[in-house]
Amino acid sequence: MSLDELIITVFCRVDETVKQVLNGQRLRKSGPDPTLSDTEVLTLEVVGAFLKLSEDQLIYDYFRRHYPHFFPALRKVHRTTFVRQAANLWKLKECVWQALLEQEAEPTYVIVDSLPIPVCRFARAPYCERFRGEAAFGKDWVARQTFYGFRLHALVDPNGLIQSVCLAPADEAEGDALEEMTQEKTGRVLGDRNYWAPERQAHLLKRGVQVIAPYKHKTKDPNPHWSFALSPLRYRIETVFGQLTDRYQVKRVWAKKRWQLISRLLRCVLSHTFMFLINRSIGCSPLQFAQLINS
Repeated sequence: MSLDELIITVFCRVDETVKQVLNGQRLRKSGPDPTLSDTEVLTLEVVGAFLKLSEDQLIYDYFRRHYPHFFPALRKVHRTTFVRQAANLWKLKECVWQALLEQEAEPTYVIVDSLPIPVCRFARAPYCERFRGEAAFGKDWVARQTFYGFRLHALVDPNGLIQSVCLAPADEAEGDALEEMTQEKTGRVLGDRNYWAPERQAHLLKRGVQVIAPYKHKTKDPNPHWSFALSPLRYRIETVFGQLTDRYQVKRVWAKKRWQLISRLLRCVLSHTFMFLINRSIGCSPLQFAQLINS
């Protein structure tokens, strides 16, 4: 489809889902409605994130310059007003995302993993004032280096649809985040060696969550063939993390407060979910985002 068609499709889906979430109630208890509607703001965020516009100002400038006929109220709104409104809608983004997931069938199993989110360069960490007392030092096992920031934990189904996310300090154990993400879930969860913990697995099994993970130490693995067979099943979450890193640039952090960072991460997750569903609805491979728009 063309970009115009994508914007219209996203707007219609967002408007329909927001009305479903609000169920006839007002989002704001008092005061006038905003000049730029919440549906329009969410549409700008979803499409802008998909177009690799990682900053609020870039989204604002792009659509104000190229799509004033789609969003005429955008020219009446100052950039700072748009930025504040977008950030304050973080809870609505989460509700819209969960409403989209409720319309999907329950997956047979989900894959769990985490992605490092550094908030500054390692050398600047001792002097970094952002997220003081919230961020922590952790290990990036892919880059084989220590970083300062958070880890984005996620549950992804076999098709690549993000089911749950959790932002935790970089030094928090993977199992703690997994327990938080599976509070109201049951079924099988496939993890890597970091999730091998017999006591925690037994505890989660009592709640109906079966964690399947290879032995902690590869060199001492009593069943290496079984562990090797699990690896291809986890490739899908690597693809999703690659998209979040490259297209949505989740590792670039400008926020100064945790709730602002969460709002931006929810924007990226919501955009990824919308593009997944739209791609599937037009008969394309759900994760082939590059084929979604005609050049």
